[in-house]
Amino acid sequence: MPIVAALFGLMVPFIYLLNRRSARIRRFEEQFPEALDLLGRAIRAGHAFQTAMGMVADEMPEPVGPEFKTTFDQQNFGLPLKDALNGLAERVPLLDVRFFVTAVLIQRDTGGNLAEILDNLAHVVRERFKILRQVRVHTAHGRFTGYVLMALPAALAVALMFINPDHINLLFHEHMGQMMVIGAIVMQTIGYFWIRQVIKIEV
Repeated sequence: MPIVAALFGLMVPFIYLLNRRSARIRRFEEQFPEALDLLGRAIRAGHAFQTAMGMVADEMPEPVGPEFKTTFDQQNFGLPLKDALNGLAERVPLLDVRFFVTAVLIQRDTGGNLAEILDNLAHVVRERFKILRQVRVHTAHGRFTGYVLMALPAALAVALMFINPDHINLLFHEHMGQMMVIGAIVMQTIGYFWIRQVIKIEV
């Protein structure tokens, strides 16, 4: 029983943190086009790119604001802008952010209208996000099925504890039963990540 509890205790926080991270990235994805628009407006108003980054850091909510704040502070403290932007792309593993970093760095090397580039990128990001939302709607059934399948064994175990506790207690007090529970938890965890991978569609 202690082994089962320890294994379960290790997996639950990991899955919780993974879900929190995914939710934060989704919020960043939703806010990113607005941040690009703000950057473009600031540059058109005559501000330098670094100053525009600071405006995004001050005006945008979590998580875009704090991420841009980190990037702004890094380059203010002497880190080359290229390294600071690459750090942003590493912290936020989104294709849109990589597009943004690449576009800014290329513009700094070759020249061009950065405000127009950012406007075009914001439009592309919005269109991709529309498609992504449609994909999420179509895969909602698969996600729901995955959550039900994950919860079903635990729900059945709880029901059996009330219906026939002597039988279910064998799983927790006998060595073979404990090994079966551990195996079930491991397979459930593998199945959870497998389902996430199957319904994850890159746009």
